[in-house]
Amino acid sequence: MTVSVYKSVFMNKSRSFNRFLPPWCAHYAKAYVTQDLAAGLVVALMLIPQALAYATLAGLPPVYGLYASFLPLLGYALLGSSAVLSVGPMAITSLLTASALADLPLNNVAEQVLAAATLALLSGLFLLLAGVMRLGAIAQLLSHPVVQSFVSGAAVLIVLSQLQPLLGLSFGGNSTFDVLFGLWTQGKDLHPLTAGVGIMTLTLLMVGRVFGGQLLSKLGFSGALAASLVRLLPMIAIMVVMVVVFLMGWNNQLAVVGALPASAPSLTLPQPSFEWLQAMWLPALVIGLLGFIESVSIAQSFAIKARQPLNPNAELRALGVANIGSSLMQGFPVAGGFSRTLVNAEAGAKSPLAGVFTALFMLLLLLWASGLFDYLPITALAAMIIAASIPLIKIKPYLLAWRYDRSEAVAMLVTSGAVLLFGVEVGITLGVMSSLVIMIWRTSQPHMAVVGRVPGTQHFRNVDRHQVETYPELVMIRVDENLVFANAEAVYNRILDFVRAQPDCRHLVLLMSSVSRIDVTALEMLQHLVVELEQQQIQLHLAEVKGPVSDQLATSQQLTCPHYLSAEEAFATLGSETAGRNLNPEG
Repeated sequence: MTVSVYKSVFMNKSRSFNRFLPPWCAHYAKAYVTQDLAAGLVVALMLIPQALAYATLAGLPPVYGLYASFLPLLGYALLGSSAVLSVGPMAITSLLTASALADLPLNNVAEQVLAAATLALLSGLFLLLAGVMRLGAIAQLLSHPVVQSFVSGAAVLIVLSQLQPLLGLSFGGNSTFDVLFGLWTQGKDLHPLTAGVGIMTLTLLMVGRVFGGQLLSKLGFSGALAASLVRLLPMIAIMVVMVVVFLMGWNNQLAVVGALPASAPSLTLPQPSFEWLQAMWLPALVIGLLGFIESVSIAQSFAIKARQPLNPNAELRALGVANIGSSLMQGFPVAGGFSRTLVNAEAGAKSPLAGVFTALFMLLLLLWASGLFDYLPITALAAMIIAASIPLIKIKPYLLAWRYDRSEAVAMLVTSGAVLLFGVEVGITLGVMSSLVIMIWRTSQPHMAVVGRVPGTQHFRNVDRHQVETYPELVMIRVDENLVFANAEAVYNRILDFVRAQPDCRHLVLLMSSVSRIDVTALEMLQHLVVELEQQQIQLHLAEVKGPVSDQLATSQQLTCPHYLSAEEAFATLGSETAGRNLNPEG
């Protein structure tokens, strides 16, 4: 009895403790630790130079990029639902931060840091509130094909943007046009040693990904060990390159990450003035929304590929906490990084614990390893990013969409083209707009068909596709879309066209099996239709009306035409009124 009591108490305490753990912990396997650890280290190696650069882009001292790369990762790991999304400083949020700071009367670096931290705090609060209110449905504005095209376009953009550091070139701008123009005019000025190290690293990564598993298996490695080594290849390649640079003394001839400032971050809650809050709430909202849309688009693409669930509301809350954490560290707004997420996934990350390891590595580097990266060439990091991006550039989805649905293909091309020509944020915006335009256009052009009964059955099919039975005085029309303001006029005109084509018509039946909603505009349309048909001595009937729609019509009492439970009942009842007339076999 005592044992049972102790066991019950232990289990209750265990369940209570589990409530404070992130959801992914419940399904975490010990075997994942090694892969998450390796991925966390690789992403940390990549995040350091990115964080320094993005802080400068935001108009802040470089060290604040490192500060924005610690607590945000822990905050996302606590609440995030993506296994591989890597959160931290991003080019878009950095550019938007710089733009917002430029509009403020800032007099010194301290005020710039405070303003950037305030932006992060406000963005985080907006996102957290949206997550609590379960507004994550805005992520559904991006369809799967648009997400795929965004991924492909962004991957191309990433590859192009990394050609400059890969080859040791130096020209202004990172847009597609700037990169192509720079390669055309300055390609001959590439740095031979930088290009050689970068291309060798890229070759090692690409060949290792394609043939590494087979080669290791032939050398006697087990399948699991070979797969793990292939996933660790980016880290191995980076380490090899660092050793080679050290032994050859190339650190003075190549652009390297260099020594990092050895300082511990401090936790500070921003205390801006009311005037600053008035000036920054809108930029903070825009930064938060764009960061969320980009992050959830990235997370969706990897979740779909890995067949893993993704909770947009959890993503809102996690990104909100991440930005609040960046603010406490005197950082600036953060979001999910596409290239880092690619590397995180390619390195074998299995859960957000990889982000925790990345954060811990960042903290260790800040405290004790400021000189570790004196021998890490920037060109090797560029090679790693390119190697991770190339597999995501896919042509087949475009070809499939073009054969299956041209409108989706156009939306995909618009999204990818906008990403390449105008940047990721414009590409996402146009992707959302394209999805909405396609949805509205499809709703405004519903499929409608005149139907008849298949002989000897109770099935009704399109008269243009099947051999069916009809009555000359009875027209039955199936509407394959909800009736809303966007298509009310089109449905009205199509119905009248069908009636005009059947001069003997005295009864019109609308089959409503595909109609789940009728809005006020469509209800008014049906009322006008009743009046118009009565003037032509035609009576309107409804059949197969769904329960919720029938309840709405009954409550409003605005449409009092006869209802039939099924198409067969309407066909039999109204057809009996034309007794003595022959059925028309149509095909």
